[in-house]
Amino acid sequence: MARLLKHMFTPRWRVSSYFPKADMQAIQEAIAVSEKKHRAELCFAVEASLEPISVLQKVTARSRALKVFSDLGVWDTEENNGVLLYLLLADRDMEIIADRGIYQLEGDETWQKICSEMESMFREKRFKEGVIHGIQRITDVLARHFPYREGDKNELSDRPVVL
Repeated sequence: MARLLKHMFTPRWRVSSYFPKADMQAIQEAIAVSEKKHRAELCFAVEASLEPISVLQKVTARSRALKVFSDLGVWDTEENNGVLLYLLLADRDMEIIADRGIYQLEGDETWQKICSEMESMFREKRFKEGVIHGIQRITDVLARHFPYREGDKNELSDRPVVL
């Protein structure tokens, strides 16, 4: 019941109170800078809350992130190296979904550690800083496995997505 109430009282318009326009611009710029260090593609998506029926059906942030990964086409990169950073605000739950090209090289432990670091910053109400920290940590991983090559094309928009 508590989770349902959190979701019911976290409307979509609240995203802008956590991430004002300037913060979203800073996140977009951090993604653009990141993608000059590797060939992978990053996408940041934030969702205020789930529909009540989804909460009652016990949809988790992880399962929602997998759907968003698909819906946004993060899986559809040439080298299968797209990475989604998904934040479900009502739950303060961060999920990182890495496509199979990168997931095989790192696995869950790396992504869970980065998520935990970000969530810790969110608890301190440092939302922009938490996302940018996560982007920087993911950049280190991606640069190690997919170093940038001249002429690499940007396959996904760097603009944060509000769902």
